[in-house]
Amino acid sequence: MAVPILSIFSGGEYLSLVDHGAQSLRNGGLVVLPTETVYGAAGLLTHPEARSRLRALRGDHSARPFTIHIAQPTDAYRYIDPVNEYRERLIKKLWPGPVGLIFDVSDERRKAVAAELKVPEQEIYDGPTIALRCPDHLVFSDVIAQARGPVVLTTAGSAAGAGDTWRAEEAAKELDGKVDLIFDAGPTKYSKPSTLLRVLDGQYEIVRPGVYDERIIERLLRTTILFVCSGNTCRSPMAEALARNILAEKLAVPELELERRGISVVSAGSFAMPGSKAAPQAIQAMREQGADLTHHRSRPLTVELIHQADVIFAMSRNHAQQVTALVPAANEKVTTLDPAGDIDDPVGSDVHVYQELAGQLRTLIEKRLAEKVLK
Repeated sequence: MAVPILSIFSGGEYLSLVDHGAQSLRNGGLVVLPTETVYGAAGLLTHPEARSRLRALRGDHSARPFTIHIAQPTDAYRYIDPVNEYRERLIKKLWPGPVGLIFDVSDERRKAVAAELKVPEQEIYDGPTIALRCPDHLVFSDVIAQARGPVVLTTAGSAAGAGDTWRAEEAAKELDGKVDLIFDAGPTKYSKPSTLLRVLDGQYEIVRPGVYDERIIERLLRTTILFVCSGNTCRSPMAEALARNILAEKLAVPELELERRGISVVSAGSFAMPGSKAAPQAIQAMREQGADLTHHRSRPLTVELIHQADVIFAMSRNHAQQVTALVPAANEKVTTLDPAGDIDDPVGSDVHVYQELAGQLRTLIEKRLAEKVLK
């Protein structure tokens, strides 16, 4: 009998598919799941039979541990020592995403975790270290969250697939008798493996290159403030320019120095066309505020921008909802700039409306930066 394929495109009830996959994992089965990089065979670490079958699938019967995959970033704290500010920043900024993190873990903590899970320590930790991964894929996260146990993953041979090479039917033939279930969520987002980082004291080293290179990682690790409106030609670029001006004043540095201080202020539009200039009225209103919008060019809101941001200020509740529609996990860091309600779009109005808006934005931004960034 061929391996059953659960397609999220089949029109079936999504939650029922998730429950089916999670139940299979809880029963000790192996389930092929998608991540943003590859498809892999997943099993519960707490099931000896599942671990044995995963090793056979990997073609390696040594005790080398598998990478534990987690549903949300905070799940990492179950396996590692209490984190300092730097490690917490890596976790919050790089996850969920195509990055694995290797942590050093104390002997006492390793023993405590192994005892709690009732799993040999060497099945969890590679000597004093542990490798953890938090994929950015809704299907994967939903299934393993329902499984309610530590899930490990191995690539499923040539059936793993990356990018557009994934074919569920081919995987079912190759993995017949080796796995119990296959999820089909279409092609993966990336055609490269995840990047693997070793976390050190106040720094990291790249152990395995992958989707993110050092340039991208450094950008993601910055403190980034994102303003969101619709077209990114009026409200959000005005807010961006004002925030940069306010931060430079508060920190007593030139605006150009903010980037070197590790602070980025950006804006985007949920319906923006890339490359448009700021509205002339916005440029004039900002000039009167001591801010320059002449070089602004619009950009669309993207998943990458949302992940990059530490805090997201939306011009309306609808814009905030559009952020979380793209990245549900961003719910904790997105808020409307005005807690009292939406900020009206001035498009089509004369310069006096833009001048009033500039004053309103400055007052709101000063308050919000004090609450969220400069505290």
